[in-house]
Amino acid sequence: MASIARLPDIVANKISAGEVVQRPASAVKELIENSIDSGASRVTVIVKDAGRQLIQIIDNGCGMDSEDALLSVERFATSKIAGVDDLESLRTLGFRGEALASISSVSHFELKTRKEGAPYGTLLRSDGGIIENPQPAQCETGTSIAVRNLFFNVPARRKFLKSNATEFKHIHETVKAFVLSYPEIEWRMINDDEELFHFRTPDVRERLSHFYGEGFGESLIEVIEENDFMTIGGYLGKPGMMVRQKYDQYFFINRRLIQNRMLVQAVQQAYGELLEERQSPFALLFLGLDPSLVDVNVHPAKLEVRFEDEKS
Repeated sequence: MASIARLPDIVANKISAGEVVQRPASAVKELIENSIDSGASRVTVIVKDAGRQLIQIIDNGCGMDSEDALLSVERFATSKIAGVDDLESLRTLGFRGEALASISSVSHFELKTRKEGAPYGTLLRSDGGIIENPQPAQCETGTSIAVRNLFFNVPARRKFLKSNATEFKHIHETVKAFVLSYPEIEWRMINDDEELFHFRTPDVRERLSHFYGEGFGESLIEVIEENDFMTIGGYLGKPGMMVRQKYDQYFFINRRLIQNRMLVQAVQQAYGELLEERQSPFALLFLGLDPSLVDVNVHPAKLEVRFEDEKS
C-alpha cells in the first residue's frame, strides 16, 4: 500500500469541484451569489451552448484589487467569514471560499475586476486550475467572470451532462429564482446571443407575469406575517386560479434559496381541502429569522438548511 501523501491543490480543487459544481447551473448559482454578496445592483447572465461553451456573469459590485483577485481562486479564501463563530451570524450567500477555486479548476476561466476609484482593473486567467499571474486591465467597476468549456478536463463529468434543453432549463430556473428573490437588482439574461429578459424595475408581479404568463402576478395572494420568531413575506397562489396540478415553489431563508420538505408540507397543510388531490400551489415565500437559529452549512450546494427547533 502506498504511503499517505497530501494531494496537490490542483487535484484537490478538481475533486472539490465534483461536489460544488455538478452541472452548468451549479456554476451559475455560485457566481450569481458572489455578485449579490458584492453589493451589485445590476447583474447580467450570458450563456452559450447551455453553459458548455460559455457562462459569463457581469456585475457592478464592489470589485476586487489584484491581491484579492488572486486569493479569490484559492480554496478556502473568503472575505465573508473569519472564524467558526461567524457562521452563526451569516448574512452573505457564500461563506466557504470554494466556488471560484472549484470552477476555475475545471474550465478555461477569466476574471476581470476593478474597485471603484481604482485607475485600472485586474485580469486573471486560469486554465484548468493553472493560474496565470494577474495583469492590469481596463474594465468597468465590478466583476466579470467568464467560464469557458466547463469540464473540459473532466470528460466523465461532461459525458454525463444532459441535453442542452435540460441543462439550460436548470440554468434558467436558477436565474429565475434569483430574479424573483432580489427585485431590487436589475437583471438581464442572454442565451445564445438572444436576450431573454431585462428587468429594470423592482416589480415582482411584473417578473412573475413574464415567467408564468400575463396576469399571473395579479392572481396571487400577498403574504405578510410577523411574530417573535420570524417574519414571512411573499406570494401564494389563489386556489380557484390554479389550473395546473403542480406549480413552482420557492422558499428563501434570509434571502437564501433552500429546499425544505417541512416548508412544502406546511404550505400544503395550510391550503387543506382547498386543493385538489395531488395539487401543489404556487409559493414564493421569504422567511427571515435570526441566523443563529439556522445552520446553512449542511449541504455542498448550500440548498439545505437545518433549523435549531424545527417544531417551532
